Amino acid sequence: MFTEYASLDATALAALVASGEVSAAEVLDAAVARMDTVNPRLGAVVMDWRERARAQVAAGVQGPFAGVPFLLKDLGQDIGGLPATWGSRARRGVRAQATSSVVQRWINAGLVVLGKTNLPELALKAVTEPELFGPCRNPWNPEFTPGGSSGGAAAAVAAGIVPVAGASDGGGSIRIPAAYCGLFGLKPSRGRVSQAPEADEFWDGASSTHVLSRSVRDSAALLDLIAVAEPGDPFAVAPPARPWVQEVGAEPGRLRIGFSTESPLGTPVHRDMRAAVERTSVLLQGLGHHVEPAAPSIDGLQLAQSYLGIYFGHVAAEVRRCVRQFGAKHTDFELETRALAAIGESLPAAEYVSLRERWNGFARALAAFHARYDLLLTPTTAQPPARIGELETPVSQKAALRAVLALGLGGLLRRTGVVDDLARISLARTPFTQLANLTGTPAMSVPLHTDSGGLPLGVQFLAAWGREDQLLRLAAQLEAAQPWVQRRAAL
Repeated sequence: MFTEYASLDATALAALVASGEVSAAEVLDAAVARMDTVNPRLGAVVMDWRERARAQVAAGVQGPFAGVPFLLKDLGQDIGGLPATWGSRARRGVRAQATSSVVQRWINAGLVVLGKTNLPELALKAVTEPELFGPCRNPWNPEFTPGGSSGGAAAAVAAGIVPVAGASDGGGSIRIPAAYCGLFGLKPSRGRVSQAPEADEFWDGASSTHVLSRSVRDSAALLDLIAVAEPGDPFAVAPPARPWVQEVGAEPGRLRIGFSTESPLGTPVHRDMRAAVERTSVLLQGLGHHVEPAAPSIDGLQLAQSYLGIYFGHVAAEVRRCVRQFGAKHTDFELETRALAAIGESLPAAEYVSLRERWNGFARALAAFHARYDLLLTPTTAQPPARIGELETPVSQKAALRAVLALGLGGLLRRTGVVDDLARISLARTPFTQLANLTGTPAMSVPLHTDSGGLPLGVQFLAAWGREDQLLRLAAQLEAAQPWVQRRAAL
């Protein structure tokens, strides 16, 4: 057995396979053995494609990551003819019509697809506890969530099943699980990675596809492979001046960094998260950067309202699609999903458009901030990870939701201030990540610290649109100054 497997990142594994020191088959066997050991407890991998992976290896793999085991997120990362459930009972029998362009690029690079990972229904939550697959647990402490929606991907990487896994981020779904699982998570700029052929843009462009990784260099190298426009994409982002992998180890220069530990919603921020930003500020100053308190001039509640408005609309559209296209019943969806869809169905088109038009104002305010500062530093999350089941809707509230849905009163939910309440309650734990999604800017969570309970926590950096290079240079500098790659989950 290849005993070094779980300690190596994808770049190191690929180098060993390329040199002949270990075979792709041996690496795959190590991944399967690790999955068999930890996945029954974690629930990270929900589709086991080991035999398909063995056939892929037997047929021969080529490319810069030849022989490296890899997992796909079960949403927007498909192989034609194979299941695409999106974590929902409503899509249990659905199979992908085509292979996603990003997945084909991963396969062309030699990555060996071992299966698909767990996620909340329709990727709607920052915890991964779908009724279809059951909860996914954090390898650092299985009593806690790994976050969401890319929770299964994060748990699989943190547990050493694979060194890197596919993920996506529509409101923090790469960065939140990266923070909770001690990983590096980069959300690229809007339009950087194609969503073909499934969509032109997911969630009106708020969602981006990339990976969760242990090392910065893996994230940079894989971004180089997938950041290619496909025919029919709504727009193409200008390519970087040089490959992003060359930014790893490059001098970032003296950056101007503004930081804030205040929730944009005015909700509490845990002292451990505040302390992490403060310690990061000291580290950055020691590395020669200029750091001072500063934040963009944006109304956090308005941003949350805009985010949730689009969220409601897309949930309603997806529920409709599943009913009409796949024959799903409304009762196939989880109760909370049905409630969100009901609110979305009641949202007038004019209001939807008004909420969407606000995005440009947020982008301009953030651009004004970036005229003065290269980067914005915040906590990635406002609170530590929740315990499994902690955020489940109480029984009394479920009964009330069922009554409202039975009476067709989704509009009442929207008109009685529930949206503002949802903004403050549902986003209170994670109020810092949505800004990058609505503005289309790149952002990353860096795993520099742990909380008082010993669980990982992340700090977030936002850069101006198209400036992944700045983020990667700084991430690599921080990784060298305060290494995290060999910090391992106990499981």
